[in-house]
Amino acid sequence: MIKKNLERIPGGMMVVPLLLAAVINTFFPNLLRIGGFTQALFVDSVPVLAALYLLTAGAQLNVKSFGVSVAKGATLLGIKWFVAGVFTFLAYFLAGPNGLWLGLAPLAIMAAMSNSNGIVYMAVASQYGNKEDKAAYSVLVLNDGPLLTMVALSIFGAMGFVEGMFSATAFITVLLPLVIGIIIGNTDMELRDMLVKGSDIIIPFLSFALGMGINLTDVVKGGASGILLGVVTVVFTGGAAYLVFKALGWNPIVGAAEGTTAGNAVMVPGVIAAANASFLSVAPLATVQVAASAVTTAILIPIVLALLVKYTKFEDKSIASEDQETVHQINSAVSESQEFAFAGKVAGIDVSKVKTESYDTRPPLRK
Repeated sequence: MIKKNLERIPGGMMVVPLLLAAVINTFFPNLLRIGGFTQALFVDSVPVLAALYLLTAGAQLNVKSFGVSVAKGATLLGIKWFVAGVFTFLAYFLAGPNGLWLGLAPLAIMAAMSNSNGIVYMAVASQYGNKEDKAAYSVLVLNDGPLLTMVALSIFGAMGFVEGMFSATAFITVLLPLVIGIIIGNTDMELRDMLVKGSDIIIPFLSFALGMGINLTDVVKGGASGILLGVVTVVFTGGAAYLVFKALGWNPIVGAAEGTTAGNAVMVPGVIAAANASFLSVAPLATVQVAASAVTTAILIPIVLALLVKYTKFEDKSIASEDQETVHQINSAVSESQEFAFAGKVAGIDVSKVKTESYDTRPPLRK
């Protein structure tokens, strides 16, 4: 019953544990800080769980699928990163005395806009794309976690916008779990399947541990601005990918599906702060804003895609013909632990068919 109710909330398996922990941390800060296994799991587990998630993400990158799909995956990856970088630069350049732009932390902008919900992408690519579009997902897993955000912030640091720099060791500590996951995933299919399936359990615990570093004042300050960040992510990253794919003669609907923020992006501000102490003060606010963006994009992107299909008269099993059902699914069935099934529903896809037709038949990693 609890799980079913959580799945009715957009991003519930990520948002609810985060907010519950924030409530506990605000009113009973020492309740779980009692040492031993309890504190290790519920308070101090962010580095371990984040590293484990990176390992599961790396396990999904299938090097054998590289081919035409690399161009599409790299294009989407580059578009997301570039657009996120432009808005982050504007945020640093136009930030007020408090370091915020329109109430948004530059760290939150980079983390939210450069990350994407791969499950929604896979569902849409299976509906409207081809094998290359689906195989491109293997490249898109590289925007999981803090790596691309660290690269961008290092550039801004060289420009003088960010205090301190990331050491080579910091990059290695992020890359190593990802690389180990890639090696495991491409060496043994059964191990890859095990890691992919096990990734679902990580997000609720990771979100809770992140919430134990957040005060409710951060939630109040970051909620509305986080919604704005979600809208900007859908319009500008999804819009840019749509236009570029259309210009290149590829399926623009598939490109637009990248206008999302994945639930796993909530870990990025905390990991960045652990690598560079200059971000410690803004990390809690940024985490809340990224979480709000993830929920907002989960609600908006299926509606936007439905409208695009309808007004561009795109052929196939159009989600535009099911606009009302799409809205209903959004309001009642977003699930972190069953995101793939949900994404299939909102895009009008038979999930069992997606699995059998997928270019890479392993179960997709939850993003």
